[in-house]
Amino acid sequence: MKLIKDTSAEKLRGGFYTPKPIAAFILKWGIDGSASYDILEPSCGSGVFLEQLKEQNHKFNKVTAIEFDEEEAGKADNIDLGNKSVINCDFHLYCNITSERFDFVVGNPPYIRYQYFDEKQQKEADKIFNRVRLKYTKLTNAWVSFVVGSSLLLKEIGKIGFVVPAEILQVSYAQQLREFLARFYNKINIISFKKLVFPDIQQEVVLLLCEKNASGTHLIEHLELTDSSELETLDVSKLQSPRKQIDFKSNKWTFYFLEQEEIDFLETVAQGKSIPNIGDYANVEVGITTGANYYFTVSLPVVEGYKLQEYAKPMVGRSVQVNSVVFNEEDWKRNRLTKAKAHLLIFPSKQKLNGHKGANSYISMGESMGVNKGYKTGIRDDWFVVPSIKISEALFVRRSNFFPKLILNDAGAYTTDTMHRVFVKQGVNISVVVASFYNSLSLAFSEISGRSYGGGVLELMPSETEKILLPYKVKNETLLHQIDQMMRSKKNINEILKITNEQILKKGYGFTDREVNLADNIWKKLSQRRLNRSK
Repeated sequence: MKLIKDTSAEKLRGGFYTPKPIAAFILKWGIDGSASYDILEPSCGSGVFLEQLKEQNHKFNKVTAIEFDEEEAGKADNIDLGNKSVINCDFHLYCNITSERFDFVVGNPPYIRYQYFDEKQQKEADKIFNRVRLKYTKLTNAWVSFVVGSSLLLKEIGKIGFVVPAEILQVSYAQQLREFLARFYNKINIISFKKLVFPDIQQEVVLLLCEKNASGTHLIEHLELTDSSELETLDVSKLQSPRKQIDFKSNKWTFYFLEQEEIDFLETVAQGKSIPNIGDYANVEVGITTGANYYFTVSLPVVEGYKLQEYAKPMVGRSVQVNSVVFNEEDWKRNRLTKAKAHLLIFPSKQKLNGHKGANSYISMGESMGVNKGYKTGIRDDWFVVPSIKISEALFVRRSNFFPKLILNDAGAYTTDTMHRVFVKQGVNISVVVASFYNSLSLAFSEISGRSYGGGVLELMPSETEKILLPYKVKNETLLHQIDQMMRSKKNINEILKITNEQILKKGYGFTDREVNLADNIWKKLSQRRLNRSK
C-alpha cells in the first residue's frame, strides 16, 4: 500500500462515473445527520463522492478513499476536503491488511471481470472470500469482492451504500453474495430505475443500501424510481423500515419487486397445491453447439449450390421462425422457402465423405474463413463434425421477448444453442407438457427463474428452465390445438391465458379466482418491468 505521493504506474479502470444525484443521495441516506462517522470509499475514482461530501457540507470524523489508478487518485487527492486521506492501492490488498473499521462504506465499485485482474489482485480477492467461506470463481466480477470486502470493514453497527449492476438480483455468480448479504445485514434496501443510469453502456444498475444493527431481524425492500433525478426529492426515512422478510431459500431477489402477499403466494403455492416443475417430466439441455452457427446453419440456396442435400438436415434456430407452440413439417418447409437458415449441416468424418465434391468444397471454404481455428472447432478430430447431434421432442426458446415459449417439435428439427432441447422422461406425454406450460403461474416462474438483459430480453438456462412450475394434468392436452391455432391467428397472450388458466389452474389444481389473479398479476408485473428496459 502507498499514499498518493508514492503512486505507481499501474492502471486499471472498470468504473463509470457516478451521477451526482446518486452520490448525493447515498451519502444523505448513509450519514443521516451524523457528524462522527468514519467513512470509507473503496474505489473513489476522481472523487465524485468526495466532491458531494464537500458540496453537501456533511460532517464526519474522517474519510479514507482508496483508488488503484494513479491518475484518478491524484484528482481525488486534489479535492479540498478536511480529514481526508487518499491511498493509491488495490482495495483487495487494503482490505486484507488494514485494522481500520468504518461506520459507513460508500461507492461505485469497478465492474471488472476476473480475467482482467492481475495475479496479485486475484489472490487478494480470493483471501477476502475465504474469510467468509465464499468461493471465488472465474465468473466473479470485481464489484462482488468489493461489496464483500467492504462489509468486512464495518464496525459492529454500520452501513454500506453502493451502485452495483442489477445483475445482483438474479445472476448465478452473485447467488452466494445474495446469501451472504441476507444473513450479514439486518436491513437491505434496493432502489432501481426505469430509465438507464448509464445509457451509453446499456448497464442497468441498482442502489444497494444495507445496514447491520444487531437487531436479529433480516428485512428487505425494493423501490423503483423513473430515473436518478427523483432521488433529490426522495425522503430517506422511507428506507428506514423495510417490511419484507428475506427468504434464505430464494436464490434470486427478483422476488422483492413484488408485494408481500405476492411473495407469500409464490413461496407456498408449489407445496400447498403439489405442483411439480418441468424437471419432473423432462430433461432440458442446451441446443447443438456447432462452434460457428453462421457456417453450419445454411439456407436452401447454399444447400443447392454446394449439392449438400445429403448432409443438410431440418433445423430451427430462431424464435421468429416459430409462430406457434407446435413446429411442424409445413412450418419448416415455409421457412426454407424464405431463404431462412433452415438447415443444419451434419457432416460425417473426412474418411466417410467419399470425395463428395460439394462437401469438400464447402469445408475448404470454411478453412479459408478460419472456421476450423475456432475454440470449439479447433479441438475436434475433424473440425467440421459437430458432436451431440440429437433431436428433442420439444424446444425451449433460450431468449424471449414478450413471453417464453415451449414448443412441440413435431417437425423433428434439430436446433442450435439459441434454443434448448427438451427430452421427456419415460412415460411422459410431450403434448401435455407443452400445453401445461401456457398458464400465468408458469410464465411468472419463468420470469423469476430467468434473468433479463438489455432490450428487455428474458434468458433462461437449462437448469433454470427445469425449475419452472408446471401444472401438469393429462387433460391439458386438449388445449394444445386451441393454443396453437390462437397463436397462429396472432391472438394476444392474455386472451390465451383466460382460457388456459381456467382449465390448467382452476379446474386442474383448484385455484381460486383470487389465486389465478395473483399469478397473472405477478407475471404481468415482472414481464412489464423487464420489457420497459427496451423503451
